[in-house]
Amino acid sequence: MPSSDVPLPKDLRDVHRAYLDGMREGDTEALDGLLARDFTLTHMTGYVQPKAEWLAQMREGRFIYHSITEEDVAWDSEADGTVRLTVKTVTDATVYGTRADWRLRLSTDYARHDEVWTPQRTVATTW
Repeated sequence: MPSSDVPLPKDLRDVHRAYLDGMREGDTEALDGLLARDFTLTHMTGYVQPKAEWLAQMREGRFIYHSITEEDVAWDSEADGTVRLTVKTVTDATVYGTRADWRLRLSTDYARHDEVWTPQRTVATTW
């Protein structure tokens, strides 16, 4: 059910902000605690990267997020209670040594666990 005309629940918005803040700050400890144990990040290349590998590469400096500017936010809720948050961003990042402004559409699936929204997976595509 599309919910783009309904404000994003505050607790979900807070988790989303913590996710992006963790990326910008390179706070892999915070991200490790925030993201689901089996979280995956699908890059715009199609590579599905497990959480542990992505966080290790962030610690190694292979992924450095300088800024993430949100251009548009939309969300949908599913019958099973999960939510897909889709955000268009301009992400200033250094990826494997190349710094660029990446125009990314980040689609993140969130599920509630113990009354807390938990990012399950993110798929990044270009826009």
